[in-house]
Amino acid sequence: MPNRLAEETSPYLRQHQDNPVDWYPWGDEAFERARAEDKPVLLSIGYAACHWCHVMAHESFEDPETARLMNERFVNVKVDREERPDVDAIYMDAVQAMTGHGGWPMTMFLTPDGLPFYGGTYFPPVDRHNLPSFRRLLDAISDAWRNRRDEVEEQGRKLVDHISLGPALQPSDADVDESVLDDALGAMAASFDERHGGFGGAPKFPQAMNLDLLLRLAARGRDDAGAMARATLDAMASGGIFDQIGGGWHRYSVDRAWVVPHFEKMLYDNALLLRTYARSWLSTGAARHREVAEATAAWMLAEMRDAGGGFWSSLDADSEGVEGKFYVWSLDEVRDVAGADADALVTRFGLTRAGNFEGANIPVVAGETHDETALRRGVEALRARRATRVRPGTDSKVLAAWNGLAAAALAEAGVALGHSEWVDAARDAMDFVLSTMRVDGRLMRSYRDDDVLGPRVAHLGVCEDYAFVLEACLALYEATFETRWLDEARWAADEAIRLFADDDGGGFFSTGTDAERLVVRPKDLVDNAVPSANSVMALELQRLARLTGDDAYEDRALGVVRLLRDAARRSPLGFGHLLQAVDFAVGDAVEIVVVGDRTADDTRALLNTARDRYLPNKVIAYSERATDDEARRIPLLAGRAPSDGRATAYVCRRGVCNLPVHEPDALVAQLAAT
Repeated sequence: MPNRLAEETSPYLRQHQDNPVDWYPWGDEAFERARAEDKPVLLSIGYAACHWCHVMAHESFEDPETARLMNERFVNVKVDREERPDVDAIYMDAVQAMTGHGGWPMTMFLTPDGLPFYGGTYFPPVDRHNLPSFRRLLDAISDAWRNRRDEVEEQGRKLVDHISLGPALQPSDADVDESVLDDALGAMAASFDERHGGFGGAPKFPQAMNLDLLLRLAARGRDDAGAMARATLDAMASGGIFDQIGGGWHRYSVDRAWVVPHFEKMLYDNALLLRTYARSWLSTGAARHREVAEATAAWMLAEMRDAGGGFWSSLDADSEGVEGKFYVWSLDEVRDVAGADADALVTRFGLTRAGNFEGANIPVVAGETHDETALRRGVEALRARRATRVRPGTDSKVLAAWNGLAAAALAEAGVALGHSEWVDAARDAMDFVLSTMRVDGRLMRSYRDDDVLGPRVAHLGVCEDYAFVLEACLALYEATFETRWLDEARWAADEAIRLFADDDGGGFFSTGTDAERLVVRPKDLVDNAVPSANSVMALELQRLARLTGDDAYEDRALGVVRLLRDAARRSPLGFGHLLQAVDFAVGDAVEIVVVGDRTADDTRALLNTARDRYLPNKVIAYSERATDDEARRIPLLAGRAPSDGRATAYVCRRGVCNLPVHEPDALVAQLAAT
């Protein structure tokens, strides 16, 4: 019989509905039972695309004897970390405090009051690699609970006290200046891989936020920053971490050279890298970077869209129980599929009989072919053959935060690369989030249209949901100049401040004032796989302040910057997005206003001029002829009208404006002065 997880929206939880384990979802029912039966809680956290989560499930959670021990001695709770990032953050901090490292699957043991007292990540079914078997661990924890209860509870209290200190940073009194950016560049240079690009050794992650920071520093004239970004983006685009056949990005590379990926595909990685490659195209004019951005967006639109307009969360690493099987090729299969075009594929992708991954080939860019037509035909043939294979599982839940990130990337990149259909997709995604996933004025975290249960929305949105929605709405305003998006941006910002702001300690909590009380109220501070909620708020509130003229937004943003300034100086690679907010704060951002008939050639020419160059610290507003209502919403438009009946551009910095101009060349000259 299916367990309680059969009623959950999360595909990850549903993967465990037929386990013999008596799983509970996170909630009061589980902890009430633990208190009533005086049992510890076994908390298991993972996500649908996690390879080792599947391994541990097959080895332990599907094993009847292991399940019997779990059911007799524990109350077992399963959590999807993507649906409950707040719960995940608290107990991941505890695991890292105990073991010095973290990851998923996460295995944590709690008192009935939620205090963590022991944990780790993956545990094998038998003793190996200095890890106890999962069953032996269950016996040991059960014994400690029965016979050393005082020790267990004291350990839990100490752990909670320790992780409670994590967010207790003090805002810096020092000025926020360019020295923080100089320090960050020095740290990046020290860890830069000169041979393969990227930072550090294997495993190697794309780190799009740090690459975005390097592009910003290059725009400041730091050629060394631009060289590191270009080398890394070139290397990643040539490796197996990028799906050379179908487009889109895998999660990370297990080697330094970007050849062998961990094959899961996450929506957030693809959104971040789409935006980074589009920005690099504007910055460098590198044709390959434009190609990669277009292939990434095409993959997102073709394979990750929900029927309602939102975007799904991820694709699994495995198919037919084998990691990467969907993506790899034998030389014989390539020759069979591509026929006369196979030689072009072999040359381009370095295909061999021995392969580069467990006897098979992961396509990488290994050489140039002189027959591009044959190459295109060959890639299409491989794509068609691959479509007949058993696909990796799709986590089809729609997350508000990740959809905000995807919409922001598609809107910005769509304008930069001239793809209006990307902007349309961004609009559809945010329309979906703000209609279906906003319930009684409260943004929710997760949605899924289930074949059995139907469409369901679940879990209160956390701060990152509001932060990324704010970012997406601002990106959509600058892509479409529809004022409704600015209104929605203000709504997201105001609600984030109301629900999450820490007026005493600074910054923003992850959970709202209306959320359940956890053992710690966490703060999302460090830029990891996605930008932290605090980093996004620090940047987007500054942009919102420039567009609305409301300095209170900027004050909130700079409060976050001051809170994290010293931490970012110590560990800049963990604050790549926050440092972009620093760059905006010290970068004398430019405000561009264009007025005129948008269907006219002269107006389009001015808008294109403002958009087709890499200016990271800018906001753009447009109106045909600003009405009083528009000027009230967007003070930058006040008094702006076409001069001499011609389309006109105004370039300002904090309200101090240059003379209006009508010609693109004159606008270029004013923007170059920034």
